[in-house]
Amino acid sequence: MAGKKVIITGVPGVGKTTVVNEALKKLKEDGVEYQSINFGTFMFEVAKSEGIAQDRDQMRALDRTVQKRLQQLAAQAIAQIPGNVLIDTHASVKTPKGYLAGLPEWVLREIMPDIVVLVETDNDQILMRRLSDETRMRDKEGSRSIAEHQQFNRSIAAAYAMVTGCTIKIITNADFLLEQASQNLAETLR
Repeated sequence: MAGKKVIITGVPGVGKTTVVNEALKKLKEDGVEYQSINFGTFMFEVAKSEGIAQDRDQMRALDRTVQKRLQQLAAQAIAQIPGNVLIDTHASVKTPKGYLAGLPEWVLREIMPDIVVLVETDNDQILMRRLSDETRMRDKEGSRSIAEHQQFNRSIAAAYAMVTGCTIKIITNADFLLEQASQNLAETLR
C-alpha cells in the first residue's frame, strides 16, 4: 500500500509542532504510523553529507543555485520514503523583499503531496504566543502583518494545489482547544 505524503505548514508561533505531536500520538494509538520530517533539516542533512555546510546557519549563505539543487535532492529523497510521511515546512517565508514560496515547483513535482495542511489561528493569539515564547528569536511583527502572512499562505497553498492536484485542509489551533485541533489533524491524516 502506497503511503500518503502530507505537507504541514503554518506561520511561526501558530503552534504547528504541538498540534502535530499530539495528532501523531493519537494516530500511533490507532496503529497508524507517520514518519515526520522537517524539510529544512532534511535539506541540511543533504548539504552536510556533501560537505557544503556544517551547521544550519551556513545554509542561508549558500549560493541560490546550490540551495535549489539541495532542495531538489531533498525532495527526491523524501519522495522515495515508503509509507506515510508528514513534511513540516514553511508555505512561504517572509523576507525583507517580500514573500518567498517555501516549496518551489521543482520541490512540489518531486514530492507530489496528497494534502497540504495549514495550521492557523487568530492573529492576536499568534502575536501573544510569540511574545511569551522566550525560547525562540522571532521577528517582531504586529497582528496585521501576521494576518497578511496567514492570508498569503492560503494563496500559496492554492497554487500548490494547482500544481499537484492535492487537497488543502485548514486546521484551527485556537488557545485552549489543542485537543480539538490535534483530533482534526489526526482525522485528516487517517
